[in-house]
Amino acid sequence: MAELIAGMFNASRYKRSQGRVARQLTFAAIAVAVAVGAWKLNSVAVTDVGKYVVPLVVLAAGLWAGFRIVNMPKFADFLISVEAEMNKVSWPSRAESWRASLVVIVVIFFLAGLLFAYDFVLDLALNFIFGL
Repeated sequence: MAELIAGMFNASRYKRSQGRVARQLTFAAIAVAVAVGAWKLNSVAVTDVGKYVVPLVVLAAGLWAGFRIVNMPKFADFLISVEAEMNKVSWPSRAESWRASLVVIVVIFFLAGLLFAYDFVLDLALNFIFGL
């Protein structure tokens, strides 16, 4: 906890050239979440001053906290390793993705039809046996 508190007041960037994409995307996700929360605070405020000041303070504090979080050494090292592993992934081509998606959709429809048939037959059997 002390590391977190001390890290919040440090303006340096940890390993600034490594893991840039993962860190930027993580910060963007945090920023969107904070911005939505600050925007929601706008409709809750009672006074005109509170309607603008409180959300702006929350937005500024949240953006600073998000910036500091993605630059904390342990979390930054994690994001750096995530980006390194993602660079090792062999991504499928567009045609392979299309075929795999088509197989998944066909299997889902097949299983939905099979479950419908089982349910229909079971309903007929129970109605025949119990006369419901």
